[in-house]
Amino acid sequence: MAATSKNVDRTTADAAVKNLSPCAASADPSVTGSGCALRRVLDAVGGKWKILLIVALSQANELRYGELRRLVFGITNTMLASSLKELEADGLVRRTQYAEMPVRVEYSLTPQARELVPILMQLKDWGEKNL
Repeated sequence: MAATSKNVDRTTADAAVKNLSPCAASADPSVTGSGCALRRVLDAVGGKWKILLIVALSQANELRYGELRRLVFGITNTMLASSLKELEADGLVRRTQYAEMPVRVEYSLTPQARELVPILMQLKDWGEKNL
């Protein structure tokens, strides 16, 4: 009888955890699963540099590579290039190349990324207050 009680308690606990999961309503209920919207957001903006690049780009309409490098203290050329490519692939950054000599390339936020900026500013405010 005790084993049955433990099974019922475990089933209830599992159900409670599933309901608390940020991905409970998705096709993949796992927090780390690819079907989770929160996981997809973290994949798109996670890492040391991407959020800083989004914030830097939010301060201007367009920035060139060198301007971004100066604004985001400590980023290497390799990390800047790869982060910009990933942000572009995820639809958060637009890369515009102009037919000039020398070639001029400018980066800007997409409307989708601009929606994210107020959330990032709230995160910054929370960090200043709590960390």
